Amino acid sequence: MAEENGAAAAQPVQPQMQILAQFIKDMSFENIAAQKGLGEGDPTPDIQVQVNLDAKKRTQDDQYDVTVKLEVNAKTKEGAKPIFLMELEYTGVFHVTNVPEDQLHPFLMIECPRMLFPFIRRIVSDVTRDGGFPPLNLENIDFLSLYRNELARRAQAEAAAPSGTA
Repeated sequence: MAEENGAAAAQPVQPQMQILAQFIKDMSFENIAAQKGLGEGDPTPDIQVQVNLDAKKRTQDDQYDVTVKLEVNAKTKEGAKPIFLMELEYTGVFHVTNVPEDQLHPFLMIECPRMLFPFIRRIVSDVTRDGGFPPLNLENIDFLSLYRNELARRAQAEAAAPSGTA
């Protein structure tokens, strides 16, 4: 029996994550083509998607707000006339345990947005369809790559900053 307890103690404790809530924090959709009367033809859109992430500790132990901010900007390929603009802030409330402190930030910025993404994709698809356009199905977002790029950008910014500034 003592051997079994020793073996169990040697097993690493697995990180646990539970989504307590998720909601649209802010959203806007502007059908610029309809407002400006750009109804001629069926322009092929050039769609740009910008993604920003934010995570904040809540007052309750082991709870965090993780927000994915999307800006979807569609313009005509010919002439770059705006077609539509969608801004979405989607937040999840997560209960996270058994994650070492040094791994918590990457966990919140990679794993939590990955869990929210299918819901974000559905909202974008529904809103663009309801806005009078074909449903926009977002490509998968590589949150690990996004996180690494942000770390590299911050390291570059720190290296470029003059030393001795407060």
